[in-house]
Amino acid sequence: MAITLAQGILLGVFAIIAGLDSWLEVFYIFRPIISCTIAGLILGDVRLGIVAGGITELAFAGLTPAGGTQPPNPAVCGIMTVVIAHTTNVAPTTAMSLSLPFAMLMQYILLMFYSAFSFFMPMLDKAADEADTRKYARVNYLTMIIVCITFFIVIFLSAYAAQAPMKALVSSMPQWLIHGFELAGAALPAVGFAMLLKVLLRVEYLPFLLLGFVVSSFINYSNVLPAAVIGIAFAMIEFFRDKKNKKLQDEINELKNNSNDGGEEDGI
Repeated sequence: MAITLAQGILLGVFAIIAGLDSWLEVFYIFRPIISCTIAGLILGDVRLGIVAGGITELAFAGLTPAGGTQPPNPAVCGIMTVVIAHTTNVAPTTAMSLSLPFAMLMQYILLMFYSAFSFFMPMLDKAADEADTRKYARVNYLTMIIVCITFFIVIFLSAYAAQAPMKALVSSMPQWLIHGFELAGAALPAVGFAMLLKVLLRVEYLPFLLLGFVVSSFINYSNVLPAAVIGIAFAMIEFFRDKKNKKLQDEINELKNNSNDGGEEDGI
C-alpha cells in the first residue's frame, strides 16, 4: 500500500520525537516495541506495528549505546520495518532485515554528530565560566534541533519520497533472496535475546530460564497470558525471598553489633 504525503509527514514528526528520545534516552519512546506500534497506527495497520515491534525489539534487546559506541538506530529501524512491510507486503521478519541499512545510516550520521558537535565545546566551556546559562542552553538546543531535522529528513525521504524505488527493488528481488532475508530476520531476535542473556543471565536464575522454555514449548502461542502469569509468579517468589533474606541478614547484623557493644562494656 502506498504512503500518502500526510502519513509521510506524520512519520517524520514522530521520527523527530523518537529520534530526540534516542539522543537523550529519557522516555525510551525510541524502542522498537513503541516506535513500530505508533508507525503502524499512523499507517492504519496497528496489528502490523505490534507484530513488527515485538520482533524488532527482541533483535535490539542486547544492543545499547555504551561509551562512544553507537548501535544501529532502533527508532529508524522500527519505523522503517513497518514502512517496508506496509508498502511491499513482505513479512515483518523480512522487512526488519531490509530496514537495517536505514538504521545503520542513522548510526553513522549520529557518530558523525558526536565528532562534529565537539566544535561547540569551547563555546560551552566559556559559557560555563561566565555563568551564561542562556548561551549554554542555546548551544544545546541548537544541537538537538540539528538532530531532530536529520531524523525528519531521513524518515520522510525513506518512507515517502523513496517508497516507489524501494517497492520496485523488493519486487525485483528473486524469491530465494527474499527468503534469505526472512530467515535472517527470524534469526535476529534470537541473537538479540542471546546477547541480552550473556549480560544478565546468572547461574542461580538458570532454572527459571529452563522452566520458561518448557512452559513456552507446551502453551498455545495464540494465548501467551499463562506464560506471563507464571513469569510474574516466579518474579514475586524471588522478590519476597530476597526481601525476607535481607531482613534476616539485617537482624543478624544488628545482633552482632549489640553483642560486640556488650562485650566492650563488660571489659570496662
